[in-house]
Amino acid sequence: MDLFEAIRGRRSVRAFKPDPIPDPALERILEAAQWAPSAGNCQARDFVIVTDPDVKARLAEAALGQGFIEEAPVDIVVCANRERSASRYGDRGRNLYCLMDAAAAVENILLAAHALGLGACWVGAYRDGEVMEALGLPPWLRPIAIIPIGFPAESPRPPPRIRLEKLVHFNRYGSER
Repeated sequence: MDLFEAIRGRRSVRAFKPDPIPDPALERILEAAQWAPSAGNCQARDFVIVTDPDVKARLAEAALGQGFIEEAPVDIVVCANRERSASRYGDRGRNLYCLMDAAAAVENILLAAHALGLGACWVGAYRDGEVMEALGLPPWLRPIAIIPIGFPAESPRPPPRIRLEKLVHFNRYGSER
């Protein structure tokens, strides 16, 4: 799949078929996440793969009742590894760079899943403490996204986009070309 086709065609999928994801596809998705850019190549992100129905149910509850998390065959929880980044960059690594590293990995996961014919959704609405407890996360890991992945049972329409002219500024905010 062409990169620009993948970017424009990717959608947030919230309905999944029960079919399992083949292991080679999951491995390719995780490899794409691993290759995301990171500050100082610290790769300050960890991935928790969730397939256990009880853990998925706890994640769905922590995510304010978003049941599609439980419905998906696999959930990937992307976590910022605060101390891995802090070891090189101190507080800026702990409070910013690790979040950027994790977010870059999330985007690669979403695009890779789409390129493989799978659906996924970036879920950011959840209670951090409950997610940490459900996954047994140590305090230096912060959950950044829950990503349910599976074969799509829906084909969402493209959402509207703000015109580039409203988003792009040259040299200073509010400037025009």
